[in-house]
Amino acid sequence: QVQLVESGGGLVQAGGSLRLSCAASGRTFSSYIMRWFRQAPGKEREFVAGISWTNNYTNYADSVKGRFTISGDNAKITVYLQMNSLKPEDTAVYYCNAYRLYSSDNYWGQGTQVTVSS
Repeated sequence: QVQLVESGGGLVQAGGSLRLSCAASGRTFSSYIMRWFRQAPGKEREFVAGISWTNNYTNYADSVKGRFTISGDNAKITVYLQMNSLKPEDTAVYYCNAYRLYSSDNYWGQGTQVTVSS
């Protein structure tokens, strides 16, 4: 059974930092793309950052470029999201996602709350 477990959320002041973790288990993820999404109250879920286990290619939403960094630890099958220079508009529930191209494999974690106070 595939599981994605996020951790690391919390309350931080504007300008501060947090590191989110997503521990994956239940299958081999070497061909998957791992992504972080977020959803603020009353808004749609939006893409934040992604990384490919295959070649470590990364991409980011424009709103977080230069402030957030996604990385992965193959040995621990864990993906991280380092978030620096946080802004109140970064407040949201952050979700980990794993999907595999050209397949129906698409998995979500339960989410972790990030709150940035001004």
